[in-house]
Amino acid sequence: MSPTELPQGLSADDFQPLDRRDHAQGISRPSRSYWQDAWARLRRNRRALLSLWIIVGLLAFALVGPALWRVDPARQDIDQISQGPLADRTATVVAPYTAWNGRATAGYESGSGLRLAQAGTSQAVRLLWDAVPGAGALRLYRNIFPVEADMAFGLPIAEFATGAAGFYEDRLDLRPGTYHYSLVALNADRSLSTRYEVLEVEVTRVITLDEVRARALVPEATVLAEGDDVKLALHPLGTDYLGRDMLARLMAGARVSLFIGIVAPVLYVLLGVLYGSTAGFLGGRVDQWMMRFADFVVALPFLLFMILFQVVFGIGPGESGIAPMLAALVLLAWPATARLVRGQILQIRHQAYISASRLLGAPDWYLVLRHMIPNTLGVILVTLTFAVPSAIFTEAFLSFIGMGVAPPTASWGSMSNEGLATMLTHPHELIFPALFISITVLAFNLLGDGLRDALDARMRSLE
Repeated sequence: MSPTELPQGLSADDFQPLDRRDHAQGISRPSRSYWQDAWARLRRNRRALLSLWIIVGLLAFALVGPALWRVDPARQDIDQISQGPLADRTATVVAPYTAWNGRATAGYESGSGLRLAQAGTSQAVRLLWDAVPGAGALRLYRNIFPVEADMAFGLPIAEFATGAAGFYEDRLDLRPGTYHYSLVALNADRSLSTRYEVLEVEVTRVITLDEVRARALVPEATVLAEGDDVKLALHPLGTDYLGRDMLARLMAGARVSLFIGIVAPVLYVLLGVLYGSTAGFLGGRVDQWMMRFADFVVALPFLLFMILFQVVFGIGPGESGIAPMLAALVLLAWPATARLVRGQILQIRHQAYISASRLLGAPDWYLVLRHMIPNTLGVILVTLTFAVPSAIFTEAFLSFIGMGVAPPTASWGSMSNEGLATMLTHPHELIFPALFISITVLAFNLLGDGLRDALDARMRSLE
């Protein structure tokens, strides 16, 4: 265009190149990749971010925790059976056990009826009683609950052929606490009469000096005498019905539960990705036949195959079935992932960049691995995060019904099964493993929700 042909109001200076250093417009917002943008959206989701930190903490609890809390999860502390969290662990040093001659010690000589011969301890409870006139026989009971009007005396521990005066030494699984002993007169036909005496006994925890030294409860240089108090081993979360440390068993159980909950989903999600992408890419009759086979696998009963795999792997009663559980999950849980990936591949296979790659001579395997699967990675990650809590819950359920991890191997499911028997008297044995299962499942579900929103590019238009 010549200078004479310029539009009115414009000159040749208006068409000179701009100096980029002075006049070029700067980019108002730095460009971000798809993954950078997804991470920024995930960080704004507080629930998902908190769930991510909880999951990291659970992994540290399972992997690093045993190195810090060096307690054998199978070791039994018979002096602290079924102890609650932060329970009193004081024990009084006493002399070693000696046989009893049936006489009362100093301070317990007086009294009538059913009475103590000395203070009740976890070493022994020694009882004396006077003759019961008219009784053909006597029976001694022990209960941890008070005896009410319904005459629920508890556990019968001894029976005597006459109603004469006598004595008895109880050493049966004594623990610190309150016991109620009942001496009941029997009729001629050995039925219970309405005549009985009840004695409430406070049992204190004791330990001998040799046991203190053997367990290294105090430094070797410490001088102890009878009557001194010592502290037994610390169990922050208490012990179970065999005296095993709950914290150590929860750490060991976390390794088993998280191993099954992470490894199994990774394997069957990977299998589903390969199967679904192959079916979606090939299409046609091959796709139809492959998906009908996936429908057939969905219809297979999981519990039946779990039992069959236990037989195949030679898992007997009382043995842990971790390998059959992994095999059943991997072989039967992949169709859901395969369907999702197949649907994504069917949408992507006709995109322009796929056609361009074909024209450039890209082989089929390259198209699938380089273009199609990476573009479905968001769906795969979300599927994986939802599959992990499902696998953890499946392991817990199978262990709870006795088909998964069997004692003494610890898992959260097997610990819940063991704690069910003592739920009313020692609820902490059930609450702690059930709480870990609930927190883990909830954290992975919330993280999956957050990832689904963060990886969805359409969420940009809603922000």
